[in-house]
Amino acid sequence: MVISQLGLKSDALHGETVIVTGAGGGIGYAAVRTLLWLGANVVIAEIHHQNGRTAEHTLEQEFVKERVLFVQTDVGDEASVKNLYTLSILAFGKVDAVINNATIAVLGEVKDLPIEEWDKSYHVNLRGPVLMAKTFLPDMIKNGHGVFACVSSTGTAFLGGYETFKAAQVHLANTLDAELEGTGVFAYTIGPGLVPTETASKAVAKLAPQPGMTVDEFFALNKNAVLSVEEAGAGFAVSVLFAEKFRGQEISSIQALKAADITFGGAAETGEQSGELNSEEHLRQAQALCEAVRITLKEQSEGWKRRSLFERQWVIRDFRKTAGMPVEEWLETLRGLAENLRERGIVTHPPLPLAKLAGYYDHLAELAKGYEKDTAKLEENLRHVYRWRDEVKELEKII
Repeated sequence: MVISQLGLKSDALHGETVIVTGAGGGIGYAAVRTLLWLGANVVIAEIHHQNGRTAEHTLEQEFVKERVLFVQTDVGDEASVKNLYTLSILAFGKVDAVINNATIAVLGEVKDLPIEEWDKSYHVNLRGPVLMAKTFLPDMIKNGHGVFACVSSTGTAFLGGYETFKAAQVHLANTLDAELEGTGVFAYTIGPGLVPTETASKAVAKLAPQPGMTVDEFFALNKNAVLSVEEAGAGFAVSVLFAEKFRGQEISSIQALKAADITFGGAAETGEQSGELNSEEHLRQAQALCEAVRITLKEQSEGWKRRSLFERQWVIRDFRKTAGMPVEEWLETLRGLAENLRERGIVTHPPLPLAKLAGYYDHLAELAKGYEKDTAKLEENLRHVYRWRDEVKELEKII
């Protein structure tokens, strides 16, 4: 199994109960299998009885029978979701995490897609996650512990009836992240990438001819985004372990797998930066820039604390989403880099997402352009923001 290669303990989720919707096959099934390997109790919430029962039976043979349960569930039906809650609690006593994997893909141009198809998509792809949130979050909040994962998808033309509601799941998770602040419950969104499941393959067969491509050409064009079904499902499962790190963000399966093992996906050769800087001058520049970037972030984060509660929460979430990780993690990472530069004169760390941090400052500049009406003040603010951005870019270039 992919999960066995990541250096995680097979009891990492021991005692946790996770519901995975749409888990009778494909990515959902792979996620369930990985969660069981990690020691969790898992509920297969699947609308198709035969698929769900077969998945349950197969996993009972591979793992412990008492840790897997199938409940036939229509996620868009309130009574069905309440039944899922009742049977899950009866079997395991609590539910610690929900992965909203269930989906239905409807294809076609917006102007041609029947409204009935939009309704079907809404039923599963948005109403379902909302009902799951309303049903399972109250207990998680009461227990001060939980994970709620929405599932996104990045699409293009001819997928409006599907992607519209997937995009809404991203906003749902972001909203929950704000509302769950300080509760111990973490919400985020994860996308699998392009995965050759039966559902995806059928969709691509219909989609590829519309922009004038063959199915093979479509997959070739998107080859860098393709993961196996097992890899995508493992990413979903592993994300539960790193939920606090990912809260409020939209991530991918590959990001979750790399959080567990930076070398995943063949990155062992280039994924770790380690080596001396090529001159004393470069070393001094790197030290100065690293310290400048760190001090800027520290001062900004201290300033956030003096804002109103609403402003502070918004700024913190916005930074985490745009810069790729919380400011505390950025500060600790930069501290570690500075220590390596100072004591050993070398760079030894996983690749820093400095481009994302620079992108945050570009984002900050665009926000300033939208709310600052005083031209002189705007120019002064932009001068500072672009200086911060350029320091980050220069640090990225040197190291």
